[in-house]
Amino acid sequence: MDISTILVICVVIIISVVVGYLLGKNLTNKLWEDHLVPEIREDAIKKSRSVLTGKFSEQLAPYMPNFPYDPTEARFLGSPVDFIVFKGHKEKNTEEIIFVEVKSGKSNLSGPEKKVRDTIEKKRVKYEVYNPGQ
Repeated sequence: MDISTILVICVVIIISVVVGYLLGKNLTNKLWEDHLVPEIREDAIKKSRSVLTGKFSEQLAPYMPNFPYDPTEARFLGSPVDFIVFKGHKEKNTEEIIFVEVKSGKSNLSGPEKKVRDTIEKKRVKYEVYNPGQ
C-alpha cells in the first residue's frame, strides 16, 4: 500500500469515528430528553408534594379532630420531634410531658427520630435552668 491509500483510510476512519460519536451523542441526548427527563421530573414532583403534604399535616395535626391532646398545650418544634405536649398546662397543672411525632401516609420514623424515641423511652431526659447573665 502506498502512503496516499493509508492516509485516505486514516481520514475515513477518523471521519467515521467522529460521525459515529456525534450521532451516538445526539441519540443519547434525544433519548434522555424524551424519556428519562420527564420521568425524573414527575418522580421529583411526587416526592416534593409528599414532603410538603407531610409538613403541612404536621403543623395542622393539633387541630385535627382525632388529635388526642388539647391543641393549646402542644408546642410545635418540627425537628427532631414535631410537638411537645404539656398535658394539664392549660389549668396551670402540668402533669405529663408528651413528645409527639406526626406521620402521614406510609412514612415511618427516620433513624434520628428512632434515636430520639429510644432516648426518651430510656428516660434519659432532664430539666435545666440556664441563666445567660451568670
